[in-house]
Amino acid sequence: MSNDTSSRDRLFPRELADEFRHHIFGPHSPALRVMLNRLRAQQGDEAFVLVCLEPFRKWALARKSPKRGAPVALVPGITFASAEEAEWEVFKRLWQQRTGEALS
Repeated sequence: MSNDTSSRDRLFPRELADEFRHHIFGPHSPALRVMLNRLRAQQGDEAFVLVCLEPFRKWALARKSPKRGAPVALVPGITFASAEEAEWEVFKRLWQQRTGEALS
């Protein structure tokens, strides 16, 4: 195993992804909080955001613009019926970007 892979495994263990899946809104362990901060901080200028289209009923995935004050750009065709489903989708995308592993 290469150093890059072992470092990634230590920083992003699969057990923490499983913890997040089962406790999307917490409580989160200290290790999961650190990992979430790392995932979210590494998104860059066009971070994922969730937009509530209908309160308590419908959310959409969007990307924020690198330009301050610019509107977010909805990701076409991606909506969710629950906040949990929406948060899990963002987590899965961030996880895959960082680790190269797809979560289901």
